[in-house]
Amino acid sequence: MNHNAPLPPLSPRPLRHLSDVHRRVMTAAQLKSHGVPPAEMNEQCRPGGPWQQILPGVLVLHPGPPTSEERLHAVLMYAARERTPGVPSQPNAGEGHAPAYAEAVITGLAALTLHGFSATPPLTALDTIDVLVPRMRRLRSTGCARIVRTPALPTPEQVTGLPVAPVPRALADAVAELTDAGAVRRLLTEAVRGGHCEPASVVRELNRAKLLSRPHVVDAVDSLLAEGRAIAEDRLYEMVHDYGLPDPVWNVDLRLPGGPHLGGLDAYWPEQAVAVELDTRAPRQGHRQDDDALWSEYARKREHLERLGITVVHLTPKKLRDAMEQQAAVVRTALMAAADRDPAAYVVVLPR
Repeated sequence: MNHNAPLPPLSPRPLRHLSDVHRRVMTAAQLKSHGVPPAEMNEQCRPGGPWQQILPGVLVLHPGPPTSEERLHAVLMYAARERTPGVPSQPNAGEGHAPAYAEAVITGLAALTLHGFSATPPLTALDTIDVLVPRMRRLRSTGCARIVRTPALPTPEQVTGLPVAPVPRALADAVAELTDAGAVRRLLTEAVRGGHCEPASVVRELNRAKLLSRPHVVDAVDSLLAEGRAIAEDRLYEMVHDYGLPDPVWNVDLRLPGGPHLGGLDAYWPEQAVAVELDTRAPRQGHRQDDDALWSEYARKREHLERLGITVVHLTPKKLRDAMEQQAAVVRTALMAAADRDPAAYVVVLPR
């Protein structure tokens, strides 16, 4: 074979179905199915040659540094379960459609950057890209691919045509590698403040990853829960204002005259005896009993107040975020129904 002769173009028919990036990054098996023998691949990847091997069995078909997009696809190609050579991964995909990557999902800092986080480094600054694979896969971390094994892959979200772990899971995988308390706090805060997810879902994933035994993570979670409650309170103010509900008294404690403390409430309408309580529970340290105990406490308080003729409406931060109008209607209905009920017992309202 004349090694100085230009490589004949790859068969145009199969390649027409590939997006631009999949013409620039291919596995050795894909190239072989397009008629390129291994000896030719080795020759093209020689130092100073037109191609380069970026990961075992994955080639970039141009010289010079690979782009962030090419690195992401290369990592997925390396980690994905290989299909039968010669069988296109998505034979009828239109231009720009990524092939399905079997059993490989981008996670960690790269996933958070793809989800639009600003507290994470740009993709160009990441030396390695974390990729989730099933625990039994025989793969090792190498080059720019860091293999993260998991008993069960999360259902990926498609971001720019790539399978990416949902934010709570990507956060847990990122936090597992971080020792800087400030960096952990910034990531968790952005997750909640940026509206990517609710605190409870983040805490659940950190719990599952057994990260809540690390002091710097626990400190960040305490800030996160406070942040989540503050955001939920802001949404509650917004709901009352935007949907024209009468003004309640905010953040109060109720007591029976000369009697016991009945509990704190986020909003209370004394004339109608209607209360709103934000349910911002989040499981901690893996003890679901704690969560159950807290719910029992919520339920006991609610029953006690309702025996006194006070209607208690529980709102979750997620419902306030996703269905504020519907929640406003629930509160309005409770306020209107007060006229048809027996008057509530007299209670003392104190600032909390």
